[in-house]
Amino acid sequence: MPTRAGGKGLCAARCAQGQGVDGGGAPTGPPLLHKIYEPAHHSDVAFQLAIRNGSRAHHWKFGDMQPVPGLTPDDVAHITAYVRNEQRKAGIQ
Repeated sequence: MPTRAGGKGLCAARCAQGQGVDGGGAPTGPPLLHKIYEPAHHSDVAFQLAIRNGSRAHHWKFGDMQPVPGLTPDDVAHITAYVRNEQRKAGIQ
């Protein structure tokens, strides 16, 4: 079962450069704690596909997201659980 605790460390190690330490964005990438990334618009599967395959820029002007190598599907599930929990705390449902 994916846990937010497992995802926090993975997110800090693998996502912070692009999305910021707290998911609030970085000079190189958008904030994950934004209503654009609410589950109804970007599903958990969309997160998984973006991490595995990369993603074309379509909401922000940071350029395309490159794939994130070395993460297993379980790692991505943990990261997604952590991000969704942080979104809920920020009022993003």
